[in-house]
Amino acid sequence: MMKNLQLSRRDFLKISASGALAFVLSEMGIDRALAAPPASQGRITWSGIPLYDAPSFKANQLHLFGIDKVVSLKTEVEGDEGYGNPFNKIWYEVDGGYMFSGDLQPVETNYQKPVYDIPTGGRLGEITVPMSLTHLAPYTYSKNAHRLYYGSTHWIMKIIVTRDEKSIWYEIYDNVLMKSFYVPSYNMRLVPTEELTMLSPEVPAADKLIHVDLATQMVTAFEGEKMVFTTRCSSGQKGTDTPTGEHSTYHKGASIHMTNSQGDAVIKNVYNLAGVPWCSFFTGSGHAFHGTYWHNDYGRPRSHGCVNLPSELSKWIYRWTNPFVPPEEDYLHLPGQGTRVIIV
Repeated sequence: MMKNLQLSRRDFLKISASGALAFVLSEMGIDRALAAPPASQGRITWSGIPLYDAPSFKANQLHLFGIDKVVSLKTEVEGDEGYGNPFNKIWYEVDGGYMFSGDLQPVETNYQKPVYDIPTGGRLGEITVPMSLTHLAPYTYSKNAHRLYYGSTHWIMKIIVTRDEKSIWYEIYDNVLMKSFYVPSYNMRLVPTEELTMLSPEVPAADKLIHVDLATQMVTAFEGEKMVFTTRCSSGQKGTDTPTGEHSTYHKGASIHMTNSQGDAVIKNVYNLAGVPWCSFFTGSGHAFHGTYWHNDYGRPRSHGCVNLPSELSKWIYRWTNPFVPPEEDYLHLPGQGTRVIIV
């Protein structure tokens, strides 16, 4: 994310309309995908991701990693562009070689102390470890369910202390599966109220604008004529394109279970993503700006129509846009009250 860049909204929109935005961004030094915030570890997001002896897809493959393997990240280096993405040439040096950044989710391992004061309506929680199993009952040896990933968010309903085995659990509720699951309390943090306040509340709603340029995969925010935010995104791929035109962020939720599954119906490219964080919807059919834990490859279309962003940056969009969602609310739907979004 970059702020306070020396380019007015009027000039930005004029350059975007002329098709010269990619050149101008290159001249400004933001011509590559912005990597997710630096982290000490990376989680493998797909099975069979190679380790190379140099930051190039033509280099020798040394090893194939399985999904959810966690590796230590040493440095960022520039290498081959990944999968036809001219905006992402970032590779990570890891123990023994190099891996393309788009295949790893930058993560940390931050264990948490339990919080016992859970309001009646619940509180928002965030996974703070690379991966956490859910359980069907609040016991260590109970049956496992699905996995939750770093940065994903979930609504914590209550805390449970299992006295016979001296373990502490958070009960989370999934409103798509309509079922409760249990997560070890040390794998989640309760999101503080101060992280859920409105950003730039003094700026009139009419002066806030989000501009999405699909050709360059750029999301840019303005307060009046002032550019305050810009970053690469991943928009909808061919067949599930992100809708162009003018929209608004009129319904929002800090934690959404996103899926196109329809029971027993056979659907191509099924996705089933629990706890998608910081969702700012701009259509009535589910298109949103939201955080992404299943890839780190911003700068090329690869979503099912949404605008994928690194989670911390989608959180900025969520907090900056209207309508404001109170911390005790899990979802807010206010037609006509969202921040304006232009997608070209």
